[in-house]
Amino acid sequence: MAIIRRHALLLGAAALSVTLTATACSSSDKQDSGTAKPASEADVQAALDAGGEITVWAWDPTLKKVVSDFEAKYPKVKVKLVNAGTGNEQYTALQNAIKAGSGVPDIAHVEYYALPQFALAKSLTDLNAFGANKLEGTFTPGPWGGVHAGGSGVYGLPMDSGPMALFYNKEVFDKHKIKVPTTWSEYIAAAEKLHSADPKAYITNDTGDAGFTTSMIWQAGGKPYKVDGTDVGLNFSDPGTKKFTTAWQQLVSKKLLAPVTSWSDGWYKGLGDGTIATLVTGAWMPASLESGVKAGAGKWRVAPMPQWDSGAEATSENGGSSLVVTNASTNKKLAYAFLKYATVDEGAQSRVVAGAFPATTKQLNSPQFQNKKPSYFGGQKINQVLAQSADQVVSGWSYLPFQVYANSIFNDTVGKAYVSGTTLQDGLKSWQDASIKYGQEQGFTVE
Repeated sequence: MAIIRRHALLLGAAALSVTLTATACSSSDKQDSGTAKPASEADVQAALDAGGEITVWAWDPTLKKVVSDFEAKYPKVKVKLVNAGTGNEQYTALQNAIKAGSGVPDIAHVEYYALPQFALAKSLTDLNAFGANKLEGTFTPGPWGGVHAGGSGVYGLPMDSGPMALFYNKEVFDKHKIKVPTTWSEYIAAAEKLHSADPKAYITNDTGDAGFTTSMIWQAGGKPYKVDGTDVGLNFSDPGTKKFTTAWQQLVSKKLLAPVTSWSDGWYKGLGDGTIATLVTGAWMPASLESGVKAGAGKWRVAPMPQWDSGAEATSENGGSSLVVTNASTNKKLAYAFLKYATVDEGAQSRVVAGAFPATTKQLNSPQFQNKKPSYFGGQKINQVLAQSADQVVSGWSYLPFQVYANSIFNDTVGKAYVSGTTLQDGLKSWQDASIKYGQEQGFTVE
């Protein structure tokens, strides 16, 4: 295993220093600049009563109603909702603002895989100062683990989650008399049977995706990343990783995967016409299928994620995001109040109604949620399958404190396995080496 230890001074994006800004501050809360001081519920309520303005950077459309409802409930508070880009676009803008010491929002929308990078750079507020640790049990295990960013702090509150499941085209499976696979061995056999029966049809698509790969390794029990404060280990030769690569390599080598990139026009077409028969992905997928694959209405169903061992009940997360309070915010109590409203209180329910998959156990386990019968999925109670997956997420997973960068070079390393003679295992070794090199360049030391 390669161990990476951080120097006292980090360089580059992961080490951006945070300078206090006057962005959206109220004079009554300027003493909150920098690391948050302990604040009680009464302190947070007092901030709401006093009022002020906060700025939120987020791309999730369900937050628009949350902001409107929040302002109606707390008329002295103004929330400025800004779409600063999606994913990496926003992260780059946020890092630039932090480095410049100007224009940093009070709150930002950050995916779980990116959270450690900002937490390590001390760009985020540890919400334990507001009693966030008392919310344990409010959220499902996967997202709650995600906001800890590999440490003991709570650096955000979960907004949604992506426990994985098997989305499959029942019409295609019925046509070719294929049983819904319960194990990965059965999944590979189904891939062979389908492509043999119809050379234009594939069990799924894959041209190389970092998030999918790490999620699959996660489910297999792999722990290639070890994070202990500023000590980080990388090891893609662990048994869980090899379990995934051994199986998936069969699909790659036998050309049983559609060479179509996810979210492309060809991908949407394939999901609609049956040439891409399944997706193994996060629980947020139903809304994307309903809005983007109209031709699949009534054909798709949801089943539990195939298992590595028959009879096992292990899943992982794919996607999902949190809301964080930046360390540069000068209005931290108001910011935390909004976070809690949006993720725990009334906002959590309104977002689920708008189509978000809940990270909260209350919404996840409610009969209203679990008994929905969407016509797109043939009236199946799909949320029962997805909720069960949320309870079966394997614990102990960590992301790198520079996962944003690592994911950006995935296709330059592992991606070669899909277009050349390179194996997935060799590709992962190259990814590991490149990630270590980047860590060294950022001031980490490899032991």
